[in-house]
Amino acid sequence: MKKFFRLVLISTGLLTLAGGISGTVLVGTLMSDLPAIESIRNIRLKVPLEVYTIDGRLIAQFGNHKRIPVTIDHVPKTLINAITAAEDDRFFHHYGIDMTGVARALIANIRSGDISQGASTITMQVARNYFLSREKTYIRKVKEILLAIKLEQKLSKAEILELYINKIFLGHRAYGFAAAAAIYYDKPLEQLSLGQLAVLAGLPKAPSRNNPVTNPVRALKRRNYVLYRMYTLGHIDRETYQSTIKKPVNASKSLLVTEVDAHHIAEMVRSSLVSEFGQAAYTEGYRVYTSIDSTHQAAATRALRHGLLAYDRRHGYRGPANTLDTARLVDSSYVARALANANAPAPLIPAVVL
Repeated sequence: MKKFFRLVLISTGLLTLAGGISGTVLVGTLMSDLPAIESIRNIRLKVPLEVYTIDGRLIAQFGNHKRIPVTIDHVPKTLINAITAAEDDRFFHHYGIDMTGVARALIANIRSGDISQGASTITMQVARNYFLSREKTYIRKVKEILLAIKLEQKLSKAEILELYINKIFLGHRAYGFAAAAAIYYDKPLEQLSLGQLAVLAGLPKAPSRNNPVTNPVRALKRRNYVLYRMYTLGHIDRETYQSTIKKPVNASKSLLVTEVDAHHIAEMVRSSLVSEFGQAAYTEGYRVYTSIDSTHQAAATRALRHGLLAYDRRHGYRGPANTLDTARLVDSSYVARALANANAPAPLIPAVVL
């Protein structure tokens, strides 16, 4: 019997040692695959190409990413509180991973037999969004944890939070919270209300499902959850919480408004930069100031339109620009969509003639 127990102890010790060695080798291998700190500090965000007049009026914007980089000192404290309340309330106290959250997620994943919960801290989300894929594997998760620890060792909490605030995808081509503020509320971050900031803070978890434009009901529930978390953590008082949850979600998608009608100039600039820099022209944040004066360009545009309209009138009526299905004219939404898609140049106004 003693010999049996001795064999069990020896076997257990050997297995523990082998497991420790294997784990150390695995961690060492994964650590060697992580990006260098220099590449982390020198990250370049994808910012669209913008074309301006000589007096600073926007002519056009090119690029798939809508992003407005901000420094952490220009981010409202209320937004920081809302983000940490929603995503990682121990952000300022942990070292990249939250062991309580990891244990909770591990138990849930074992019970479900799938990797359904991630327990990602803000630092881990930065690691994933900047450097890693979004595949749900245990190896990728280990890399995410190791890189999060590395980030915490080399960067301050403010630097990590700034990376997160500028990088995270928030729906409708908005990357970063400043871009989301412009798209959903047509305002800079510092002009948003508590409720609006809570809406934005609720988006990272599911930008499509909790989107305030396409799914306002879900966005309202998510916003109120963020507000409740802020209340329970002491960021807002009870009166503020109760008054804010009664307000509607009033977001709407704001389209980019150009200030000068000079699309031909913008196209010349775009073509020139793409020839020079390739696809990087759309992501490196180039701001091109042309020699076009906005006042002179507006006068030229008015003169051109006046001349074209005068020419058109001299040559008589040439028939309708389009025809509609007469059977559907009783449907006001059908008529409204047709008028909205008419794309009539100013100062012309599209109309339906019965």
